[in-house]
Amino acid sequence: MRELRTAVIGIGNMGTAHARCIREGEIPGLALAAVCDLRPERLRWAEANWPGVARPADWRSLLDPALPLDAVIIAVPHPLHCEIAQAFLEAGKHVLSEKPLDIRLSRARKAVAAAEERGLVFAVMFNQRTDPLFIRAREIVRDPAFGEIRRSSWTVTNWYRTQAYYDSGTWRATWAGEGGGVMVNQAPHNLDLWQWICGMPCRLTARLGFGRHHRIEVEDEATLLTEYPNGATGVFTVSTGEYPGTNRLEICGTRGKLVLEDGGLKHWRLGEDVREVSGGSGEHSPRIPMTCETWRPEDKGPAHAGVLRDFARAVLEGGTPIAPAREALNELAVANAAFLSAWQEGAPVTLPVDEARFDALLALRQAESGSSRDPGAEALQPDGRYSERWSVRW
Repeated sequence: MRELRTAVIGIGNMGTAHARCIREGEIPGLALAAVCDLRPERLRWAEANWPGVARPADWRSLLDPALPLDAVIIAVPHPLHCEIAQAFLEAGKHVLSEKPLDIRLSRARKAVAAAEERGLVFAVMFNQRTDPLFIRAREIVRDPAFGEIRRSSWTVTNWYRTQAYYDSGTWRATWAGEGGGVMVNQAPHNLDLWQWICGMPCRLTARLGFGRHHRIEVEDEATLLTEYPNGATGVFTVSTGEYPGTNRLEICGTRGKLVLEDGGLKHWRLGEDVREVSGGSGEHSPRIPMTCETWRPEDKGPAHAGVLRDFARAVLEGGTPIAPAREALNELAVANAAFLSAWQEGAPVTLPVDEARFDALLALRQAESGSSRDPGAEALQPDGRYSERWSVRW
């Protein structure tokens, strides 16, 4: 099999795990040709652990034709994702980016356009799309037998984080460094799955708590109210400040109901469409025949390694990756709309998002961004293993 000469840009927690996975031969079709990081200690670590792998400090060096590459994996702070991605796409390289696609929808669209103009694979590390539970949920909801969605509600507050977590990197939880908080770090997985299963809203209202639970300048909780073209509504609640947290997704259709909780699902099937129940003989609440199925997958799926393998497959064999960047624009649109609504005192925001307005308001916050946290707190030494906290938790 042909192997794609691959570079990993950013060898912090995630980048090191991806690079190790490739280096140890777990991803057929990918070969680790280079790693890149601004921090000398990380490059020294790479030299000791991955001899023979190129180790430039500046990602632009990887564009040199003297170092031929086929693909790059981007695992740097969120605001840089699509700036770097576009440069490599324009140079004819395939790209897999960490989530979220970026923090600005306007920036992300340009990178997606660059990929599509050149016929290149551009994918995003939405590893939870490989979880059999969410795959099954999507199949159920998209089946006409489920009827039309009327309401969805996702409470995902088991993303608890300590102050020490935010202090582990000076770029974390600042407008200038990370570009946001829970909405750009933890919630993108859930927002992506929500729209992947239920579709995109047309209107959104949001309330965000900025530094409500931690000493940070960005949001550590959010509540979104969404409206859909068919009149359905949705509620999404996320927090890094609650313990113990909850992870429960409920979706109601006109011919059924679906609940995901505790690592399994319950699916109620109705014998009739609720819109067609007549309630004869003056009966106000007629009993609708129904059945209930419970299901629990045997495992959580291939996760990050599965996305890496799928990326290699899409490049070498053709076809659409499981999480194409074009679809990742949807998650980013929801997040941008939520910020806009919160910054405008909870005013409703209509989608498509006013990208220029979002960029202007974000730029104001980035210009004033600062940090009261210890600048010497970069103590984390990644070991190249995927952390349990990066997987779906119930």
